[in-house]
Amino acid sequence: MASLSSIEAFLRRRLNGTLPGPEAQRRFAPRPPHKGWAPELVPAEARKAAALILMYPGADGPALPLTVRRHDLPQHAGQVSLPGGAIDEGEAAADAALRETYEEIGIAPESVRLVGALSSFFVIVSNFVIYPFVGIVDARPEFRPDAREVAELVETPVQRLFDPASRGWERRPRGPITVDLPFIRTGGHLVWGATAMILGEFGALFDDSFGPGEPPRSA
Repeated sequence: MASLSSIEAFLRRRLNGTLPGPEAQRRFAPRPPHKGWAPELVPAEARKAAALILMYPGADGPALPLTVRRHDLPQHAGQVSLPGGAIDEGEAAADAALRETYEEIGIAPESVRLVGALSSFFVIVSNFVIYPFVGIVDARPEFRPDAREVAELVETPVQRLFDPASRGWERRPRGPITVDLPFIRTGGHLVWGATAMILGEFGALFDDSFGPGEPPRSA
């Protein structure tokens, strides 16, 4: 894995160009997808949220933090997520990503260098359009997870995302049907849903074919 400084230089160039967008995001969407869903949709009634991929120098090279949400939360309980949350009225999306990162894991906004934005996308199950950003800090932060929301902090080496063995599929029920759910495995947890879609586009910045592969065939 390249150094953090070289990754930053690459990302500044790459995020100013044409992004992988919906094609990369769809690779980490359940199959079959929800009827009527497309990542590029922006429904007028949808709420807005922001998220941050925060890169820093870790023990095993550049890393990023994920959080395991508490199991007693009313929304997305137990899921693995990037720092992020709803955008307040009148708040810029980038400011919301930094604010939520501070509130959830204690990283001061002024310590983060934003290097660019990934493609926004629509999450039909929560009716949010999510605006993801990429930021960098120069040293490993002193994380202070909010115990009211965060059950566990998962420090993830970026190189782990690019190990094909960390990506795959799992079958899960969704109402009356069974879906194939793409995931990224890290720290003993499965990352899926919106977070996997964000990381999927992030991975595609470096590797056009980044994805979970094809889902297993039905027996």
